Amino acid sequence: MRPAAALAGFALVALMLALAGIALGPVPLGLGEVLGALSGQGSASAQTIVAEIRAPRVALGAAVGAGLALSGTTLQGVLRNPLADPGLIGVTAGAALGAIASIVFAGALMGAVPDALRPWLLPVAAFGGSLATTACVFAISRRGGTTHAATLILAGVAINAIAGAGVGLMTYMSDDQQLRDLTFWSMGGLGGASWRAAELAAGAMLVAAFGLWRLAAGLDLLQLGERAAWHAGLEVERLKRRAGFWSALAVGAGTAVAGPIGFVGLVAPHIARLCVGPSHRLVAPAAALIGAGLLLAADLGVRLVVPPAEPPVGLATALIGGPFFLWLLLARMRRDA
Repeated sequence: MRPAAALAGFALVALMLALAGIALGPVPLGLGEVLGALSGQGSASAQTIVAEIRAPRVALGAAVGAGLALSGTTLQGVLRNPLADPGLIGVTAGAALGAIASIVFAGALMGAVPDALRPWLLPVAAFGGSLATTACVFAISRRGGTTHAATLILAGVAINAIAGAGVGLMTYMSDDQQLRDLTFWSMGGLGGASWRAAELAAGAMLVAAFGLWRLAAGLDLLQLGERAAWHAGLEVERLKRRAGFWSALAVGAGTAVAGPIGFVGLVAPHIARLCVGPSHRLVAPAAALIGAGLLLAADLGVRLVVPPAEPPVGLATALIGGPFFLWLLLARMRRDA
């Protein structure tokens, strides 16, 4: 498949899923009603449903899915491991720990935070948590001026366990209302979507996408091996630090507004590479479109399966991504045998 045609196809599918996400729900809307509401000419009820409920949700899902996919693409390139994703090295767990800490200790923190900054407390805490865990994992795995991929993954496993213990401790410390908030938030979902959350996620995703896009050529060189890339003039360790920072930004923002959502960062890059080839300049935009489409499709599925109830979208992505991960693992084992 030609890369340009593949990218156009992914964009078209994502657009169709976005329109389906706006049109379908407990109150179905026709395409004409959706277009009329988007242009401000529809009925009052249709405009309310579209502008206040479904459009922010679709925008949020697309931004979060794209950000997770870009982060997964970058981490797979840095580690040269197709089984890597943001959850593997503790980025997602760190973001979740920071966000949950801001929920549990909100009462104590709010008094010290100016009113204008209070809505940003949770996003900043999530980004700080993801950045701290990423820096910690890279620091642990750095020896002799070089970051070792195998040690990085093992350190990520340990950080995941520590962050999980921290989440458990704060869950134990929370009151009934906080416990309810934490339970639903920790399963991942787009039910609390708003334009502010969508703008935050989209802004962080665009900034991170620009930063990660500039790393594409270096990631291509890195696939030859760190020594060969260094001899070709690539500053390998600087590339790794930048990749960790931009990945932490994308994952932290997405986790802050939608909770921890797994496997999108694993699945999307694989599909992209199968369709557009190994070049990261093509894989990155393709994975972003696929990630957006996957999360929109998963959210649409959970909204329609047992209406009006909405199972968390994180459960749907786990049901999709878990078998996909096992398939990748078994395929790699057969290839290495």
